[in-house]
Amino acid sequence: MRVLLMTGKGGVGKTSVAAATGLRCAELGYKTLVLSTDPAHSLADSFDMELEHAPKQVRPNLWGAELDALMELEGNWGAVKKYITDVLQARGLEGVEAEELAILPGMDEIFSLVRMKRHHDEGEFDVLIIDSAPTGTALRLLSLPEVAGWYMRRLYKPFQKMSEALRPIVEPFFRPVAGFSLPTREVMDAPYEFYEQLEALERVLTDAGKTSVRLVTNPEKMVIKESLRAHAYLSLYNVGTDMVVANRIIPDSVQDPFFQRWKEQQEQYRQQIHENFHPLPVKEVPLYSEEMCGIEALQRLKDTLYGDEDPTQVYYKETTLRVVQNEDGYSLEVYLPGIPKDRVELSKAADELNIRIGNHRRNLVLPQALAAMQPAGAKMEDDYLKIRFAAAQEIAR
Repeated sequence: MRVLLMTGKGGVGKTSVAAATGLRCAELGYKTLVLSTDPAHSLADSFDMELEHAPKQVRPNLWGAELDALMELEGNWGAVKKYITDVLQARGLEGVEAEELAILPGMDEIFSLVRMKRHHDEGEFDVLIIDSAPTGTALRLLSLPEVAGWYMRRLYKPFQKMSEALRPIVEPFFRPVAGFSLPTREVMDAPYEFYEQLEALERVLTDAGKTSVRLVTNPEKMVIKESLRAHAYLSLYNVGTDMVVANRIIPDSVQDPFFQRWKEQQEQYRQQIHENFHPLPVKEVPLYSEEMCGIEALQRLKDTLYGDEDPTQVYYKETTLRVVQNEDGYSLEVYLPGIPKDRVELSKAADELNIRIGNHRRNLVLPQALAAMQPAGAKMEDDYLKIRFAAAQEIAR
């Protein structure tokens, strides 16, 4: 299955690009699903038809769906939700309040990942196009498998084993005092099973031959900056971006003096987009005179974007993470375009390297050759953060 993930700052037109890409894929004979994981769904408006949680056919070879996070939660997290509700009710909360609080913050984001994984495993579709949440939320989604892995390895598994051993001894005394039972095996297993799904999904997301991110941007200062940050963070999470779509460019045919200043500014920003995202291919889309709603409008957008091309091709394949052996040790090279070295913070604990840029963090589990070494310096070169590793005794000297 080919996975195309459309993301960008809110309001840049990523839903329209996702829908138009789906039209072209279906036209080429690929069985295609366009799935909206954005809580503020607009995919149905783009196709100009009602969509549901389950895939609904839009045209031959084309289906659309809008994720219902609550339905996913009940199907995947029902036992845990019921247990949390029982605990909260035992502590005096009303039924409705307990039900609401049992849905932990961020669960809607997590279950959008699970839905992606399920469609990938079922293999019913040839192409899965994700109309994702705005950039910030989408990036949190991409980091979830790795963050969850850290907690599961370090905290949850030891706690689970201890709980299983103590349950027969503690349960007879626990219920009368606390007012609720200790979690059952089903409840305890659910989070780890969930993590295993996320871990498997991470392998799909980081496979550049299967998954590509398409960044949708506008020729505006704030939007371009957000898109550049997104590209760097995607690289940090080892997810490949293969194209940038510069949307809503005022066409030359617009000669009204009111738009003259806008056109001059856009010309400068267009050049910035091509320069700053190089060597990624950039496709430009004009500002249309009507809304991108309905199949007819999306057909025009599809023709502008792809013409006779196949959207499932990998337009650009970048190596976002690589290990290079040198004469004096190894270098870990991370592709971080546009990020100055002084914004990067590094720390190492055991076999994990922590890379932090602002409030984004990645824990890299190091290869065995690097795990026994220590970071001995770093530099930015050709958009790669090159971290040199050396033996501890060599650093001491």
